[in-house]
Amino acid sequence: MQEEIRFATFNVCNLAPAGAKLYDNLEPLSLAQYEAKAEWTARQIDLLDADVIGFQEIFSQAALRDVLSRTRHYREATLAGYDATDTGGRMLPTVALVSRLPLAGAGATWANFPAGVTVSADDNACRFARAPLHVQVILPGGQLTDVVVVHLKSRRPDYRHGDGNDAAAYALANLRSLQRRGAEAVALRMLASELGHSGRPRIVLGDFNDIANAVTTSIVMGAGAPCEPGMEMRARLYDANAIQLRQDAMRHVGYTNIHDSAYMTIDHILVSEHFHAASPHAIGVMQEVTYLNDHLLLGLPHSSDHGQVLARIKLLGNID
Repeated sequence: MQEEIRFATFNVCNLAPAGAKLYDNLEPLSLAQYEAKAEWTARQIDLLDADVIGFQEIFSQAALRDVLSRTRHYREATLAGYDATDTGGRMLPTVALVSRLPLAGAGATWANFPAGVTVSADDNACRFARAPLHVQVILPGGQLTDVVVVHLKSRRPDYRHGDGNDAAAYALANLRSLQRRGAEAVALRMLASELGHSGRPRIVLGDFNDIANAVTTSIVMGAGAPCEPGMEMRARLYDANAIQLRQDAMRHVGYTNIHDSAYMTIDHILVSEHFHAASPHAIGVMQEVTYLNDHLLLGLPHSSDHGQVLARIKLLGNID
């Protein structure tokens, strides 16, 4: 049986066909620019060499299939995902999952918030801006595992028509973004908790647009939430980076984004107790988490503006 499983998350940064208009302030890719981006993305996917990869900012599933066809190790992999457009027919960013492990089905999107979760004064108060994707992956040995790919609301200020350009307007626009991301975090927490009732392993991965210790990310993990005695570990999710066995205090280079010269890790892999060495229900342990981020310092125009996160899980019975 396969001794190690590898999960990764990859925000590809606006993967769309050449000529596709995505945003008013962003020029479409030329054919040459698309070719460079597709080739770089394919090489990066092969470098990850993960069994399961969650993707963000996929504007076209066809473009992702084209990228996979350029890889060495994922041409036969299974792709789960969806396309979305706005009312004018313009492509919208979505998430996707690519797996070399078998899937139990095509996957399902979570477009709507659970009942009771809303954002006040928002036109899409009860919906995710980018619907998470839930896929059931079959691990070596037959264990069914719930994997959810997410992309929460960005930190970009949410200006409204008529807003001014002063400090107060900027602060309020940032607050709206935080409110939206917070509501999505609560909705995601509730949906992930429902999956937990099955007792199956869970992995939630993607671009959270906030650091691991942020309130929004902590909400998703359920850190500190009240629960029944003896259920403390079962009820929550864990940051893979925090529970990996190969901790190295001298090697803190795990950033996935650089903004205003600040190095941040906003892409995460969260796991249930089934991959925590301290849990009696563990089926594997988080051996090591690594970050592919050298390209962020090179400033390559065709590369992503995010680093990739790779988690290596050693299945129990095969630990060094």
